[in-house]
Amino acid sequence: MTRPLPLDGICVVEIGHSLAAPYAGIIFAHLGARVVKIENAAQGDYARGWGPPFIDGASALFHAMNHGKESISADFSDPACTQLIREFIVANADVVLQNLKPGNLDRYGLGAKDLTELCPSLVYCNLGAFGATGPLRSKPGYDPLVQAYSGMMSIVGHADDAPSRVPVSINDMGTGMWAVIGVLAALRGKDRGDRERGQVIDVSLYETALAWMTVPLSDCLAGGPEPARIGSGSPNIVPYQVFDCSDGEILVAAGNDTLYRRLCNVMDLPSLADDPRFATNGDRVLNRKALIALLEVRFKQKTASDWLANLEAESIPCGPLQTVDRVVTDEQTVSLDILRETPDGRTRTVALPVSFDGQRPPLPGNTPGLGEHNHLLTKPPARDREDDLLRQECD
Repeated sequence: MTRPLPLDGICVVEIGHSLAAPYAGIIFAHLGARVVKIENAAQGDYARGWGPPFIDGASALFHAMNHGKESISADFSDPACTQLIREFIVANADVVLQNLKPGNLDRYGLGAKDLTELCPSLVYCNLGAFGATGPLRSKPGYDPLVQAYSGMMSIVGHADDAPSRVPVSINDMGTGMWAVIGVLAALRGKDRGDRERGQVIDVSLYETALAWMTVPLSDCLAGGPEPARIGSGSPNIVPYQVFDCSDGEILVAAGNDTLYRRLCNVMDLPSLADDPRFATNGDRVLNRKALIALLEVRFKQKTASDWLANLEAESIPCGPLQTVDRVVTDEQTVSLDILRETPDGRTRTVALPVSFDGQRPPLPGNTPGLGEHNHLLTKPPARDREDDLLRQECD
């Protein structure tokens, strides 16, 4: 981009692994922040091994979540090393992100209380599993566990399916997004002078899952029926799902009564448009099985391309069910220029899904090797040679 990125000049220290904190970190990096990643010296971020596929010894997943960052490897059990990390944070960081098990960093003087006392302006964000309060506050967790616990897994799939998860780490990545939102709000408050001090922000996978579940939970609180597994469909809108055609599958989203009537006309099913069982969306939701069975028979009588052409001609939202390999070569994907290469050409991944004045931020850099930037823990001018030796031990 020709102008500075929005977070140019902000330094974020990420003491995180796997996905939630690293995803928050990569968002900050794409927005122009300097992101310094603190990794366990023994093996680094666990996600380095989450493959195949691998690119130069690290998983493609790790490259996707950590390009453009700097990496410091640390032995947290070494007081000299943790002291140098504290000094680095106090001297450089505007923001700290951490998603280690609750209490872990407190043992090393790197928790929110210690660091905000040393650096009152610091914005410190904890990314946890189940939240900062409650009986499960100290319980570790991964995305599938939270999908199961939050009720999300109970509504994924079809009625007779075994339990299945949303096959992307939606709560990890969502928690990373909430972390960014919370941190940006805190930084904005500081810019406005509302707060002279920084803030401690808490987000978690479980709270993120509850936020994704806003509609099902609200339906339940309103006395609605127990949510059912309805495959690609919606519990609140009908017809709004995938249909089988004679040679493939398409998704049709007739999201209101007008679109439903247009759909009936396109499908040459005028009787369904006038059937009192299907007159309103509420009626169609109550009589879902009867309506879907009738539509399914009709959709199978033509090809997917025929249906798509006819539906699009009447401005009825629809589209093909694409596989991942087709998505990466899809004309719309290509035109958005959202799949980018890192500067060294090793990694091709997804850029930030945001543009500023028509320009998408570039990928912020290459993926660091474990401990590649340990030289950042340099001796400040006022420190003596003994402290410099401690730096060498940490390296």
